[in-house]
Amino acid sequence: MKGHIFSPIRILFLLQRGVTLTGNNAPAHSSANMKSPLSVSANHVSLWAGSTRNIPLEKHILSGIMSPAGCSHVNAYKVDNWRQNLRVIYQCFVWSGSAEARRRKAKSCICHMCGAHLNRLHSCLSCVFFGCFTKKHIHEHAKNKRHNLAIDLLYGGIYCFVCQDYIYDKEMEQIAKEEQRKAWKLQGTVFAFGYFSHTRVGEKYSTWEPTKRELELLRHNPKRRKITTNCTIGLRGLINLGNTCFMNCIVQALTHTPLLRDFFLSDRHKCEMQSNSCLVCEMSQLFQEFYSGHRWPHIPFRLLHLVWTHARHLAGYEQQDAHEFLIAALDVLHRHCKGDTARDDNGKKANNPNHCSCIIDQIFTGGLQSDVTCQVCHGVSTTIDPFWDISLDLPGSSTPFWPLSPGGDGSTVNGDSHLSGATTLTDCLRRFTRPEHLGSSAKIKCGGCHSYQESTKQLTMKKLPIVACFHLKRFEHSAKLRRKITTYVSFPLELDMTPFIASSKESRMNGQYQQTVEVLNNDNKYSLFAVVNHQGTLESGHYTSFIRQHKDQWFKCDDAIITKASIKDVLDSEGKTLLKYFDCVQLGTL
Repeated sequence: MKGHIFSPIRILFLLQRGVTLTGNNAPAHSSANMKSPLSVSANHVSLWAGSTRNIPLEKHILSGIMSPAGCSHVNAYKVDNWRQNLRVIYQCFVWSGSAEARRRKAKSCICHMCGAHLNRLHSCLSCVFFGCFTKKHIHEHAKNKRHNLAIDLLYGGIYCFVCQDYIYDKEMEQIAKEEQRKAWKLQGTVFAFGYFSHTRVGEKYSTWEPTKRELELLRHNPKRRKITTNCTIGLRGLINLGNTCFMNCIVQALTHTPLLRDFFLSDRHKCEMQSNSCLVCEMSQLFQEFYSGHRWPHIPFRLLHLVWTHARHLAGYEQQDAHEFLIAALDVLHRHCKGDTARDDNGKKANNPNHCSCIIDQIFTGGLQSDVTCQVCHGVSTTIDPFWDISLDLPGSSTPFWPLSPGGDGSTVNGDSHLSGATTLTDCLRRFTRPEHLGSSAKIKCGGCHSYQESTKQLTMKKLPIVACFHLKRFEHSAKLRRKITTYVSFPLELDMTPFIASSKESRMNGQYQQTVEVLNNDNKYSLFAVVNHQGTLESGHYTSFIRQHKDQWFKCDDAIITKASIKDVLDSEGKTLLKYFDCVQLGTL
């Protein structure tokens, strides 16, 4: 296999994309949670096994063999206007190039049996039916109606229920590629295989074509490995290097951020500084370590050294704040991503000092709108500021409700915990976005009155990020008071941010709220994928995290120890300080 040796990075990339070789031994694309595995030759298996020998292999081998002639059930589908019908499905429900198409997909693509939209939805190719692949609802439909083919709405792969596999057909693949390129042109910034691609719009994309030697090996080695429910790839503990649990829990959350994971595993970073001082290069290496298949804990000493180098206030072995580390890490990654910004049609970097298109800003940056209203002339002054996270005050705190926490010195101090009543994340957001009277001691000069007047201030979301980070302010520091607020905060698995965005607030005041919610509701839903908890007091505490793995499995990460967790464990956990949600619309279209 000269010239086609699979590096660990390439093999992991194939696993991430879910490439299956079937039928004519050509590539087909399926979901990362695919039912059918990656098909490789015996030589390829030995290479892959080198990096995954510690992963349980129970049920990883399938004995099914497909005919070398390919799937015969595709021909039964190719009647009448099948090409046009397939193009419509790709345009409307798979690639979704325009914002309107994404809204339509979010509103329409729900399982016709259970109403869910996150369980690997597939669309029947013979009739109008959407069904869950995970819960087998699409399988029930196929069996009852004898409709053999369905399309994965996440990656566009064609699944045959008779062959029980994702299949490849040259004509269908060509249609998929053509419609994908059209979607790329509509988007401007290319979304390709789950990550942000900075390829110029219209640049040719070519799939991997196996050589004759590879085809021969594949014919003689039909057994396949697959990622099963018990697979632990991507899970790895982190050694505590001395009060570094604050760093470990954030690293776990970042390495399981879907778009960030796909970006680094596809080797998109182009370093323009010395790699030994680049935090992005170190994060890229860290992602390779996490998804290498090794199960022994990783020692993040280089990451800690770079954080100390670029964020001096975090240097040292005293206890630090996880939220402060998150903001510092995002800031350094943002500054070191200079080589990864978008390019214009001529291949030159876009030179706009007011807008950054690096991977960090594309994923985490939102826009916070502040409206200050004069109490005399009712004139409104509006400003919009970028944010990476939203800091929420809890009941029982004595501080006002500000959006972005200033942090502190990052260290823990002596103090007692303060117990208050329970609340919800939604209640915290309501308090965050409600109008606040600034009072006579904080008069602001009004542009209409040309004098200092009392005013009200209201914060709303002008632009929602793809990943929304919520920081619950449990540590209160003041001249007279130092304490931890232990208020229990309940939170949902799915969060609708529609009531808190600027347009819905304005429409509510104008009596058009219901209509606006109907239009925007499907665009602003988020799905929980990471939770960071703090146990203990201000004097002595410990950070842990819950992260969501493939197929909606949850795991608790406690430094070097990774254990299986239930959804109930996640929702009932106490001491929550950080919650991370992923945009459901983006999750369904990438």
